[in-house]
Amino acid sequence: MILAVRRSALPGFKPAFGVTLLWLSLIVLLPLVALVIRPWELGISGVWASVTEPRVLAALRLSFGGAAVAALFNVPFGLLVAWVMVRYQFPGRNLADSLIDMPLALPTAVAGIALTALFAPKGWIGSLLLPLGVKVAYTPLGVIIAMIFVGLPFVVRTLEPIVMDLPAEAEEAAATLGATRGQIMRRVVLPALVPGLLAGFGAALARGVGEYGSVIFIAGNMPMISEIAPLLIVIRLEQLDYAGAAAVGMVMLLVSFAILMLLNMLEHRMSRGR
Repeated sequence: MILAVRRSALPGFKPAFGVTLLWLSLIVLLPLVALVIRPWELGISGVWASVTEPRVLAALRLSFGGAAVAALFNVPFGLLVAWVMVRYQFPGRNLADSLIDMPLALPTAVAGIALTALFAPKGWIGSLLLPLGVKVAYTPLGVIIAMIFVGLPFVVRTLEPIVMDLPAEAEEAAATLGATRGQIMRRVVLPALVPGLLAGFGAALARGVGEYGSVIFIAGNMPMISEIAPLLIVIRLEQLDYAGAAAVGMVMLLVSFAILMLLNMLEHRMSRGR
């Protein structure tokens, strides 16, 4: 009796899987493990004291809070941009498509200088807002605007393929049954887009939390007011406080991981519920 040997549809799976795990371990896991281990040379009390300083807490609140506000702002506007880019043809569409990726192509320092030039008290936009009592540059509002700028492409590029795959037949069927455009959007389109919206929100949030170059110029970097956590890490490194810098980085890592894990769970549940 001859036994049939099942062959994998993917030749060389085991070696490829082993190389993948090794590469991920060297590039991702080892640096993260080193980041988590380094702060504990201060001891438990030292780590706690390092991450609970008022200046550190204020910087963490601004980084995570500002990134969350920026991501929430980018979700509806990113959906609008993605919808227009996928569903409509218009003159200059290729130029608009290239402009969406501009925040990803620009060096972050250049983006920060440009935003500062626009929103500074004597800038083109800042000079118009100042008489209204709105100051953008060197305030938390400037930090949020910089995070919006760098996060928008992540939302748009996440939603574009999902919008492209939406069946137009479902919208047409709802329209023939008498549904208005608002009802079609609420009951047909948005439920299908919720997992993508969560993914785009998570990507924009992650980018905003870790953003440095485009933020420091417009933030003003005033402790307890407009100082972001990545800048505080750099300051501690310049002071040769490597364990203290790693402690702040560890907190950012753990909080970011928890938020992204929660978003992934929600996205998975929404995808299964469709």
